[in-house]
Amino acid sequence: DGKPVKLLGMAKGAGMIMPNMATMLSFILTDAKIDHDLLQSTLKKVAAKTFNAITVDGDTSTNDTVLVLANGLAEHPPIAEDRPEALRAFGAALEDLCKELALMIVRDGEGATKLVTIRVRGAASDPEADQAARTVANSNLVKTAFFGEDANWGRIIAALGRSGAQFDQHQVDIAFDEVFMVKQGLGQGSEVEKRATAVLKKPEFVVTIDLHAGEGSKDIYTCDFSLDYVKINADYRS
Repeated sequence: DGKPVKLLGMAKGAGMIMPNMATMLSFILTDAKIDHDLLQSTLKKVAAKTFNAITVDGDTSTNDTVLVLANGLAEHPPIAEDRPEALRAFGAALEDLCKELALMIVRDGEGATKLVTIRVRGAASDPEADQAARTVANSNLVKTAFFGEDANWGRIIAALGRSGAQFDQHQVDIAFDEVFMVKQGLGQGSEVEKRATAVLKKPEFVVTIDLHAGEGSKDIYTCDFSLDYVKINADYRS
């Protein structure tokens, strides 16, 4: 309708982030005019793709919160299901904000030096894609390899194998950004490994895993596992 809507967000969290936000606290304010139940359902969908798709260490706290407070003061017709374009626009803006906050949490993770997107494609279903991506994202061996800038695709394959997702190992492709380290389950040699290692030296990169088993997909955002993480948590007393 050409009427501006404001959103403001803040979040806190650095460790024990996964699943269900764990020690994360996030508060989002908006002046949008939207029904409580519709706002709740929109937030739930957005959280599944943002705050509930991050992991720092795979540990979970007993406390987590994400709140959206809407005062309805924006001068626009109410956002409602019978106004799908307005609802889509608001949902997209809320998702952009929540994703930005979620990625900031991973970047600021305890001892983290790298932000890594684990992108699973071609799984038998979305839930299986989620299983596969989370298992890789939480593997200590995978995360320490990221810290050591080691393109150790065997650790990724091993994590996939215990994830519970169904796939044929001879069909799996793995790429570090645009560098295909594995095609149809086979490593692509030392020259490709050098290029993949160069990708791992970057502060942010994407690991794309295609299982070629269906249409399921999921992105999970994680970080590396550094010496500083061990030091921080060895010295910390709760």
